[in-house]
Amino acid sequence: MKINDYSQLKNDINEGMILPVYKDLNWTSFDVVKKVKRMFKVPKVGHAGTLDPKATGLLILATGKKTKEMDYFINLEKEYKGTICIGATTDSFDTETEIHSEKPIDAISESDIIKTSQKFLGKIEQLPPMHSAIKYKGKRLYEFARRGEEISREKRQVTISKFEISNINLPYFDFNIICSKGTYIRSLAAEFGELLGVGAYLNALTRVRIGNYSIEDSFSMDELRKISYSLE
Repeated sequence: MKINDYSQLKNDINEGMILPVYKDLNWTSFDVVKKVKRMFKVPKVGHAGTLDPKATGLLILATGKKTKEMDYFINLEKEYKGTICIGATTDSFDTETEIHSEKPIDAISESDIIKTSQKFLGKIEQLPPMHSAIKYKGKRLYEFARRGEEISREKRQVTISKFEISNINLPYFDFNIICSKGTYIRSLAAEFGELLGVGAYLNALTRVRIGNYSIEDSFSMDELRKISYSLE
């Protein structure tokens, strides 16, 4: 996103602004919130739709009085691009934890991958992963998961309106997904592997769109840092 008047941007952030930001790899969504708060010395910042540490891409922040509008953005349709690896599993369903089991994939064909992807279209039920930010008795589920504890969770209904396979180079394949709020792409990767009978995990993920907001409209953290420096 191009901004010509940096001082106006700072005023907008303090008053209340919807700020699309690119979240880098290994950052938490809360890391981004904290840094924006510190950069622009704004007390009220929230985010709409968490991205996992191993995911990158579009994160919508709301500042000031605009934080009252976050529910609207949370409920918007999301679009992701990513890569799934079949024939192996991890506890977190992504690369945050080590591979703990592997199976041969010789019998899996490209046709199997495409056919399996179509089984996820429409309304499906998902069990939220233990390595998630959902709260249970005041703590995040991932805190229990890191201690090796399993907490009972209820399945949630989500909608997958598009699941397109863009490239296959086994054991990896690239995909594009459009889905409703609350969809866990990591869980989808694990479920995909279960249907194939060989296991799978999410190798990479980028959120490219939230509603009408595109990743192309987002500020990088470096851009925001330079803007904040120019205003000091």
